[in-house]
Amino acid sequence: MRWHEAAPGPAALAGRARAALARLRESLPGERPGRVVLVPWGPWPQTLENLLITRMMEIAVHNDDLACSVGLPTPVLPDHVTDTVVVLLARLAVGRHGPFAVIRSLSRAERAPASVAAI
Repeated sequence: MRWHEAAPGPAALAGRARAALARLRESLPGERPGRVVLVPWGPWPQTLENLLITRMMEIAVHNDDLACSVGLPTPVLPDHVTDTVVVLLARLAVGRHGPFAVIRSLSRAERAPASVAAI
């Protein structure tokens, strides 16, 4: 989002977000998950499914960042969102640190590495 788009204030911005959500709820169910899309912020194409999964991850991570930054509890996201994000982050962590580092972190604190951060 461009910062000037928020200038009319939070109510107007929330209204635009609700309108965008309504459009997506109508249009996304008819899309093929494997459809290739070009993203405006990079030179590489992605499948629609991967694009949506990475956006869910960003929303989940930044949702937590924002809540922590203002001292509020992190809002709960739907289970299907958190499940998808946890799987993505686990796969990224395995790719970065190896499977047993992640397994140990989740099952054996005494043998866990200091970090298995995915990103």
